[in-house]
Amino acid sequence: MGNNRGGESWLFVKQVVEGRWFSVFTSFLIMIGCGSPYLFGTYSKLLKTKFDYNQTQLNTLGFAKDLGSNLGVFAGLFAEVAPPWMLFLVGISSNFFSYFMIWLSVSNYVSKPQLWLMFVYIYITSNSQNFPNTAVMVTSVGNFPDQRGIILGLLKGFVGLGGAILTQINLAIYGNQNSMDLLLLLSWLPSIVCSLCFLPIRTIKARKHPQELKVFYHLLYVSIAIAVFLLFLTITQRNIVFSQAGYASGVAVIVLLICLPLLIAIKEELFLFKLDKQTMNPSVLVSIPHEQLEEISLPSVSNVCKKPKRGEDFSILQALLSKDMTLIFIATVSACGSSVAAIDNLGQIAESLEYPNHSISILVSWISIFNFFGRVFSGFISETLMTKYKLPRPFMFGLTQLFTCTGLLSIAFPYINSVYIASLIIGFGLGAQTPLIFAIISDLFGLKHYSTLLNCGQLAVPLGSYIMNVEVIGRFYDAEATKIGNVKNGKGLTCTGTHCFSESFMILAAVTLFGAMASFVLAYRTRDFYKGDVYKKYRDDIGVTQSNVELYSADDRNNEHKKITDDRSK
Repeated sequence: MGNNRGGESWLFVKQVVEGRWFSVFTSFLIMIGCGSPYLFGTYSKLLKTKFDYNQTQLNTLGFAKDLGSNLGVFAGLFAEVAPPWMLFLVGISSNFFSYFMIWLSVSNYVSKPQLWLMFVYIYITSNSQNFPNTAVMVTSVGNFPDQRGIILGLLKGFVGLGGAILTQINLAIYGNQNSMDLLLLLSWLPSIVCSLCFLPIRTIKARKHPQELKVFYHLLYVSIAIAVFLLFLTITQRNIVFSQAGYASGVAVIVLLICLPLLIAIKEELFLFKLDKQTMNPSVLVSIPHEQLEEISLPSVSNVCKKPKRGEDFSILQALLSKDMTLIFIATVSACGSSVAAIDNLGQIAESLEYPNHSISILVSWISIFNFFGRVFSGFISETLMTKYKLPRPFMFGLTQLFTCTGLLSIAFPYINSVYIASLIIGFGLGAQTPLIFAIISDLFGLKHYSTLLNCGQLAVPLGSYIMNVEVIGRFYDAEATKIGNVKNGKGLTCTGTHCFSESFMILAAVTLFGAMASFVLAYRTRDFYKGDVYKKYRDDIGVTQSNVELYSADDRNNEHKKITDDRSK
């Protein structure tokens, strides 16, 4: 009897570790580490003063970060032919190398790097995140194809939270706001977490969970609790000086909250484990496919011209040459490029308006937190509005861009605490746009080449970021700084006053408005497509047996009856 219990316990542990819900939990941990590029605004001032950069040079490094974050097409093509674990290994090694080299440079352990070499380091720091990011997103969308908007919103939401969580961990470990310590932390911590968590993330063929959406809502509640606690923590730290023990206590609570999805995974797998014992046909049939390198077939010219219907599987060239992708590209260049440029310059904006130094890390954390809120909001709300009310997803994409305009105008015409308000609006707006881009691409062009297409769709962001960051914000800032008589003094070229960013952010707001118009045009073009059943073919593949639904409903009724009986006995 003891051997039977031991055998059952081992089978249950094996099912948990090999299950889809444990894969979701480990994906959350990895995506937190992928949020490190959002901390560029925290350590950018260190680079400017350490290496005597002007604003145009610093914004060139900001462009390197944006280029690396969004030039994920190489990771996408690699994902077409390689198993996920290979992508994780590439990401781990490149993340450690790049951040460690920057830390060595600012710590004077190596000679001052040329601007082009620092550009390469910054590029690799952000580009390295694309490999685990692509592996997680592609496998998750494959494991939950008819909940893709929700799972993408949750995953990208944890990326958004990553910046705030990593900031708190840095304060707990090193006890100060020294950007050098932060760079060292970013080199080793995400690499270790990814090394420990990547093995469970793979394609898992499973029957649909009877109450899958309910489980996702539980995960949403946990993620919101993490975000709210982080917001409470950063607001408290803005008004009270914390000791290192205080920072450590806050991180301990964050770690406990992050572990709650693991308990949800165990609970759901326990239900499925019991269900398997009651039915002849198990609810979860986990199979780890044999992973091997595959060849990519190149499409012929005739196939490129014969485009399939929206929602079917497009080839890479068919999708890239379509009018729908052109509109996505225009909207992303204009709106996302402007938002990313604003975030990259947040530290200099606060400095020009004479905000206290400690406010910069708070602003970056707030952008990270509200970036999360935007991502999960757009993931869940867009899914509901699309499936229930047939509202085109590109229409919601345009609305988020209009909302972002108000944040950009708060910087162009500053008022008391306007940068705090702008950080919330821009963080939320950019966060909402990110999963919408990925979901729209999967809706319109299918999942066959999704790993490549989602990264091709992101290529618009660094183009927009370069134009707005270097050619608009950087040049206007340096011109304003020179106009009032400032020169480089060994600690970078600085400008103080409301005029430093006013004109450039008026331009950014106008460009974002243009991007919103492109999104509304795409919504009009795709209105008939979204009136249909977008997920029909995926729903047919992963249907739930009626017996499973009845068993789950019966289990819920039994639990509710037991709860009522207990309440009456009291």
